[in-house]
Amino acid sequence: MLGLVGLYDPPRPEVAAAVRRCHEAGLRVHIVTGDNGATAAAVAREVGIGLPRLQVVAQSESIGDHELDALLAPSDAEVVFARSSPETKLKVADALRAHGQIVAMTGDGVNDAPALHRAHIGVAMGLSGTDVAREASTMVLTDDNFATIVTAIESGRRVYDNVRKFIVYIFAHLTPEVVPFLVFALSAGTVPLPLTVLQILAIDLGTETLPALALGRERAEPGTMSRPPRPSSQGVISRDMLIRSWGYLGTVSAVLVMGAFFYVLWRAGWHPGDPTGAGSPLHHAYVTATTATFAGIVTCQVGTAFAARTDHAALRDIGLFTNPLLLAGIAFELVFTAALVYAPPLQGLFGTAALPLDVVALIATFPVIVWGTDELRRWVRRTHRHTTP
Repeated sequence: MLGLVGLYDPPRPEVAAAVRRCHEAGLRVHIVTGDNGATAAAVAREVGIGLPRLQVVAQSESIGDHELDALLAPSDAEVVFARSSPETKLKVADALRAHGQIVAMTGDGVNDAPALHRAHIGVAMGLSGTDVAREASTMVLTDDNFATIVTAIESGRRVYDNVRKFIVYIFAHLTPEVVPFLVFALSAGTVPLPLTVLQILAIDLGTETLPALALGRERAEPGTMSRPPRPSSQGVISRDMLIRSWGYLGTVSAVLVMGAFFYVLWRAGWHPGDPTGAGSPLHHAYVTATTATFAGIVTCQVGTAFAARTDHAALRDIGLFTNPLLLAGIAFELVFTAALVYAPPLQGLFGTAALPLDVVALIATFPVIVWGTDELRRWVRRTHRHTTP
């Protein structure tokens, strides 16, 4: 819950639309004003404050603490505090905070400074506000427009979502990077190491950086302002994120890349325990297999990047080509990978070998499989939410 406190006189046309978006996002808007209660209530109804229920406190200075707590308890009601003083604003902020709600409070005068400071987000008027109010606030509205606050809320949700997308993308690659070493260790060396250290460095420092940064510029998903506010106790990294990144995206990627590794080796006639070191008949097949693992992780990154673009909506809802920075990052990582696989000087440095066409065709399907698996998972979750009473 978030309480937005303030009276805007005269109300601007866009304020009604902004209030409606607040209600869709699960936010309540309260008014604290020194004006007459009937006047304040009329302004509130004009812009949509008080739907479905509006309560008016005609003499706010005389209201007791218990009555104030009851009025501001979580509910569908919005309150107009008329004939109030600066102390009333402070009491309202304290009461909302006591109920565990996140409070954004507006103000412009010197006497509003204590309440602006007490609120989680003090919002001062940049045009009509005093210097004291601006210094006591967290945010300053340069246009004195209530709709700007709602735009800031949407931008904050978008940034928060994009940070989570960045984390999902980065975490998803830990599983396919760790599993090859686990397979090597658990097999006591009968399965050769599917990935080299330099290849991991090429992934972590070369191929995944630009797409990860591009996810931070992702547009807001459809329905961002239709979701209720997240609990203030919820951290950026959640259990569902870890399950999605490590359990779904990471596991699918690990299975695919290990499948490509074993496919190359078995096609060459390898059996567990066969020597693959330098000078052995299977050494070239082994180098090709590790290259397939490396290239497979990169192509899985492409699928993960598209999957991480959305957390709630389907990819078609935001558009495949709406993030040109991500497309440029993916193009770079594919060119970088091709250089490491096919350029002779880099082959010797990173221990890679040119991949045959059938292996290239195999790993080219990985992005679709990784993205499709996650898209199916999110579709099932959306369907379940819509069908659950």
